[in-house]
Amino acid sequence: MAMAIVGFLAEAASGGDLLAARQQMALSLGWHIVVASFGVAFPIFILLAEWRGTRGDEDAMELARRWSKTFAVLFAVGAVSGTILSFELGMLWPGMVGTFGDVWGLPFAIEGVAFFLEAIFLGIYLYGWDRFSAKAHLAVGLPIPVAGAASAFIVVTANAWMNHPTGFDAATYAATGRVIAVDPWAAMFNRGTPVQGIHMILAALMVGGFAVSSVYAWAWLRGRRDRRHQLGFVIPFVVGLAAAPVQVVVGDWAARFAYNHQPIKFAALEAVYETEAGAPLSIGGWVSGEQVRFALEIPGALSWLATGDRDAVVVGLGGVPPDERPPVPVVRMAFQVMVGIGFLLVLAGAWFGVAWWRRRSPPVSRWFWRLAWVAGPLAAVALEAGWVVTELGRQPWIVYQVMRIEEAVTPAPGIRVGFWVVTVAYTALTAATVFVLTRLGRSLRTLDVGGGDG
Repeated sequence: MAMAIVGFLAEAASGGDLLAARQQMALSLGWHIVVASFGVAFPIFILLAEWRGTRGDEDAMELARRWSKTFAVLFAVGAVSGTILSFELGMLWPGMVGTFGDVWGLPFAIEGVAFFLEAIFLGIYLYGWDRFSAKAHLAVGLPIPVAGAASAFIVVTANAWMNHPTGFDAATYAATGRVIAVDPWAAMFNRGTPVQGIHMILAALMVGGFAVSSVYAWAWLRGRRDRRHQLGFVIPFVVGLAAAPVQVVVGDWAARFAYNHQPIKFAALEAVYETEAGAPLSIGGWVSGEQVRFALEIPGALSWLATGDRDAVVVGLGGVPPDERPPVPVVRMAFQVMVGIGFLLVLAGAWFGVAWWRRRSPPVSRWFWRLAWVAGPLAAVALEAGWVVTELGRQPWIVYQVMRIEEAVTPAPGIRVGFWVVTVAYTALTAATVFVLTRLGRSLRTLDVGGGDG
């Protein structure tokens, strides 16, 4: 992993400004999207714990208090990384922002309102501990996850537009380069918005749920098995568990959607080079040349998954000019990683569900707890892999089949320097976040009087 990171940085430093701009955006988005997922999921865990606390569960109430402090730190960090991203859009990609700002800018304005609502209610919620009645305090917290989910969904509509551009006269733009007949609402609610928005919300719930529960799984493996730790594990894990099988269904919807509306991306997901009926599904292996080697092939399965018909035609990449193809090996590998981890998380959830149905308690096997421990990092990896599929699968277009990435990038010099500055900034931000959360955890353990240190 360390060598891969070094290679990644060296490639950006030695490449052109376009490569450096892409790497900088990838670093910023990849960092922010994980933290932003906690903004969607964490308030749900806090409110579930507090709701139990209002019913007399003191351990759950203490968890809610502690989690709210942790979430305040993550929210602040997410605000910083989100601000960096907003500046980078204009600085790195003025060709797109300047040309299509009137078309796709609306979601960012609305998202700002959702973000401020989330921040306002979070501030009131944190201030309201021991100042409001139990019911009033719980009620104040309810808008926080709603605003967080709305914020994430609205931002994703902008990315969905990049994959499915609408809200302007595409024919006039292709002929003259002029953007006319602008309809921001049509752009925001493009045909890709529902599937991408729901897919992202579910991914955020999975990342948040499995990441928080993994902390308590690690504590369980180290012998801390008091009731507070069990609650700290069960509440977020159940949220992730509930989202995982739904995500499988939505992922199937997304793949079918790509088959119908982005056939080149769909072909890249499975490395299909020749158009064929009854296309096989390839599981595992890797792309070498224009072949998938050492993969398990299921005849006709890809056609069936895409259409419900084993004999349906899947369009291949052979008829696409090489400079209009996405980087197939990377896209396919990312897709395989995302799907594989998704099914592994479903398996972990099923294991937990069976044990809970039988004994009303989590599994006792250490293998389950090891799996639960790695589920958090794996969920984050799956999220990152999903964004690789979404972004690289659209290449070489920044706006699908409308504007190429080289037409959008800034002509200003010094992008490689900017990449290194942003890399240092995110390294410092990561270190500061870990330091603050570690100190917060230690201070909470010092104040603990109940034997658990949730």
